[in-house]
Amino acid sequence: MTGRSGYPLRQVLPAEVLVGGNAVWSRYRQYPVFSARWLGGRSLLFCSVIALVTVFTGGGVGLAVQDGVVALKVGLSQFAAFSLMAMLGPALATIVRHRRWTESRERKAVVLAVLVGIVLSYAIDKMVSAYVMSLVQPQLEILGMAPSKAPEVGPVLKAIGLALNIAALILIYGLFGGGLALRAYFSERRRWEAHRHALELGEMSGRAHEADLRLGVLQAQVEPHFLFNTLASVRALVRQDPAQAEATLDALVAFLRATIPKLRDDRGLHSTLGQQLDICASYLALMQVRMGGRLSYAVTADEAQRALSFPPSLLITLVENAIKHGIEPRPGPGRIEVSVVREGERLRIRVVDDGAGLQPGIGGGMGLANVREQLAQRFGAQASFRLHPGETGGVVAEIEIPCTVATELQA
Repeated sequence: MTGRSGYPLRQVLPAEVLVGGNAVWSRYRQYPVFSARWLGGRSLLFCSVIALVTVFTGGGVGLAVQDGVVALKVGLSQFAAFSLMAMLGPALATIVRHRRWTESRERKAVVLAVLVGIVLSYAIDKMVSAYVMSLVQPQLEILGMAPSKAPEVGPVLKAIGLALNIAALILIYGLFGGGLALRAYFSERRRWEAHRHALELGEMSGRAHEADLRLGVLQAQVEPHFLFNTLASVRALVRQDPAQAEATLDALVAFLRATIPKLRDDRGLHSTLGQQLDICASYLALMQVRMGGRLSYAVTADEAQRALSFPPSLLITLVENAIKHGIEPRPGPGRIEVSVVREGERLRIRVVDDGAGLQPGIGGGMGLANVREQLAQRFGAQASFRLHPGETGGVVAEIEIPCTVATELQA
């Protein structure tokens, strides 16, 4: 590994990052640029090509000077010089990549290493060229083939020639000495980052899908305890107060109409805030009837806020929690308010009750644990959930999430 700076250097790159085929001469490109295996494969390929070239050039020099020893020295010198030109910068960069530096430091050091390699290669090339001339020129003079003195040229042509020479040197040393490898290094990093981002998105999508499945199970399981209690209340009221029994049944039917169609809809796991508020309102209306009118409530949100997408089952959990732990334990009238406030690209939903207040154990139940888990899986650190005492008593449950406008309203 390169530690904090990136990805494994000893493993073949993923198919999404890999560039190049599976030909023998390009297999080294299956490994990260400036890794040990990449350098080994590149060195073998380049040195093989350089060896063939220097065999021909050495043979040509041997025929020209008619001296096998000189030809051998020239060939070996050129092979060594060209090999160093091709390998020095990449070798230094490979050493850098294995230093386990931070990504920012590694990038700068890799560029510097290639530049240092190019400069050293140029110096080596100049020395080897001088050495080759010292071997060849005496032999050419003996054979009467000494090169004639170059004609004098004007300053303008001399400047043009110097500029062209420098441009050619930059091109040759830049490309041959590691410039192309440096470009491949940065290109590979971009592909790796894109690949890693795609994996993260896929993982997040998988977690969201798993969360949706869990929510689907929760939505499909209408709490038997709640239904049994409601039906038992209706049964008791049938003889004592038929009008109250009828009102309770009407409220129950309204609640089931708000929830059951969502369970049958294949898009039910992707709801809007308005749909969740309607479910909460119908539930509160039912509880108001069941509790003999001692419960009052308010659910407020404008149409723009209602159109925002919002995870299912979270809000109703907070409302149920307020009834169970806030209103029901305390005698007398109680009130629950559900409100929505949008601040820029943030959405704050509050469920406030004036009931019994925070008691030991409240906040650690399965319902609130599920709320926290769903928010974490869907929004990560962008979402927050708080449970704290109200200013005048009771409890305030508050969810804050980033706003995302729904593309279409659920039917």
